[in-house]
Amino acid sequence: MQFGPDQPIGAPSFDLHGDEIETVVDLVCSAAKAARSHLTQGMLEVPITILVRKTMRSIKKERGLTNLEVRGEHELENMVTIDPSLLGRIDISLKFRRQFGDEDDYVGVECKRVGAGATYSSLNGNYVVEGVDRFVVEKYGAGHTWGFMLGFVLAVPIQKLLATIDKKLEKTYGEFSKFRDAVQHPAALAVRDSDHIQNSGTLIRLRHMFIDMTPAAPSGKQRGRYP
Repeated sequence: MQFGPDQPIGAPSFDLHGDEIETVVDLVCSAAKAARSHLTQGMLEVPITILVRKTMRSIKKERGLTNLEVRGEHELENMVTIDPSLLGRIDISLKFRRQFGDEDDYVGVECKRVGAGATYSSLNGNYVVEGVDRFVVEKYGAGHTWGFMLGFVLAVPIQKLLATIDKKLEKTYGEFSKFRDAVQHPAALAVRDSDHIQNSGTLIRLRHMFIDMTPAAPSGKQRGRYP
């Protein structure tokens, strides 16, 4: 069964406007690039994400984006049960003014470290199974038509990395979910889209932004942690 890439299905369906998507991509990519100067060798995912998030808030204020809120790690509650269980915690969430009033309507950005080469194979695998898949199984972005992945690139070349992740996407979700061309951003090494069918039947498009974060690459001794 084939699904049209621009026809979200399922209910509810939380969509984003074209200008909102551009704003998110520009803010995330610009902030990630600006945060590079504060990275240290071997820096882990959480502190990198915190740096990027703080820089996003700073840039937002500089640009006077008063219709947008940048939030920290956001807990996503499991509303199916009455117990206090959570679906997960997404790294960065944003809300445009029109989204206020509905806790389920937000912009989710999941951050993962990645890198070209066998050294980073486990991180690249986690990008899909602990990043992309959380949107697919609706731990993140349930009913959303857009989600965002931010790849902290620790090693290039970027084309080799893209090929590795694209192969993993195809193996996990099928040819339908392979990388698609997307509008590039000057602060990013690459920007790609991928389409996925969530458990509820909603078509979600993920925009993947890969930023050069090589100053945070581990030293030779540290690399042994990434089989």
